[in-house]
Amino acid sequence: MTRAMGAAMRRIHVGNALSAFGLGFTVPYLYVYVAQVRDLGAMTAGLVLAVFAVAALIVLPFAGRAIVRRGPLPVLLAALGTAALGALSLGLAGGSTTVLLSAAALGAGQAVMQPALATMIVDCSTADTRSRSFAMQFFLQNLGLGVGGLIGGHLVDTTRVSSFTLLFAIEAAMFLLLVVVMATVRMPHSPRIEDAPAGSARGGWKQLLGNRAMVQLSVLGFVLFFACYGQFESGLSAYGVEAAGISTSALGTALAANTLMIVVAQFAVLRFVERRRRSRVIAGVGLIWAVAWLTAGYAGLGHGSQEMATAAFVSTYALFGLGEAMLSPTVAPLVADLAPEGMAGQYNSAFALVKQLALAVGPAVGGPMGASLHAPYVVTFLLFSLGITWLALRLGRRLTAAQDQPWAAAAKSRVVARGAAEPVTVEA
Repeated sequence: MTRAMGAAMRRIHVGNALSAFGLGFTVPYLYVYVAQVRDLGAMTAGLVLAVFAVAALIVLPFAGRAIVRRGPLPVLLAALGTAALGALSLGLAGGSTTVLLSAAALGAGQAVMQPALATMIVDCSTADTRSRSFAMQFFLQNLGLGVGGLIGGHLVDTTRVSSFTLLFAIEAAMFLLLVVVMATVRMPHSPRIEDAPAGSARGGWKQLLGNRAMVQLSVLGFVLFFACYGQFESGLSAYGVEAAGISTSALGTALAANTLMIVVAQFAVLRFVERRRRSRVIAGVGLIWAVAWLTAGYAGLGHGSQEMATAAFVSTYALFGLGEAMLSPTVAPLVADLAPEGMAGQYNSAFALVKQLALAVGPAVGGPMGASLHAPYVVTFLLFSLGITWLALRLGRRLTAAQDQPWAAAAKSRVVARGAAEPVTVEA
């Protein structure tokens, strides 16, 4: 990594932390704000959450093309401005229409930030440093969300609208501060993995869909987000309350255990996974999550004490966190390394679109099942976790050595380079 790439990467990481910190102030309290504080009712609050997903699904197909044509930095700055406007107007909105329009702006801005920042990480990293860079991004995102949520929880007061207005103003300020931080970034261009498929930005979605490995990874990504992230605050929490009798305080402890596991284990896990095949790491995550669902099954369907059920439920969230820590330096770099030259923005946006689809479908399916069909719910997502393992091993057969084992390919290139550089001596 060059000095210019390192300087740009530091600003990108600061940007990730600031955006997550800002989101942490408002995300946990959005439903309460709309339904109770603004007194707009549960229906409007539910529509606000749906608008976030719909806005993301609308803008992401266009975001990839914009990143390819304009570069990730201009797209990121536009997304930040849109998100700041949406956050500030949401804090001031008093009617249903204004709230929904503000949520649409905030949701669209947030959605576009993800592929733009991911593409900037790709452009400022090499095959050797990419996994560590994405691991740092995930670490800072979780740390920022946790710290922002903690501070926001102490500032918020459901009896005072002004306290929520302050939260949304802080979120908007974080986005605008990030505009200032990122506006002067000089984006270098990173070298590509030699075995990546060739192509140009003009291929668009047709070229992406013709990349069989990327299609398989997208299917795998949908299952990953559907079976884990899509259940955290919907099906799994409903299952914990209804089947395991988990209290709201214990549910908060479980969510904290998930974040703590990620923060504590991220770089220890990184040293383990960065020297192993990416496909096998993802397959291992499927097995870990299968154990997590078995543990959840014990919590809700076993006959132990309430203390044992609570401990098992908290352990479930911690096991999910361990799997997330393994995925962060694995999946996002793999998306980047599958992309042809100049197409990283398109591929990152496509994968973000898959994630949003899974996060929209996951709660719709898992919520009702977790609340009422306890045993089928656990069995269904246990099978999805085992499906992750199968899909990952199947994907591994389609990846090149450089895509599945970038560290080995890089080491081989260095050996070849050193061998070519050695002077040849001829004996007299």
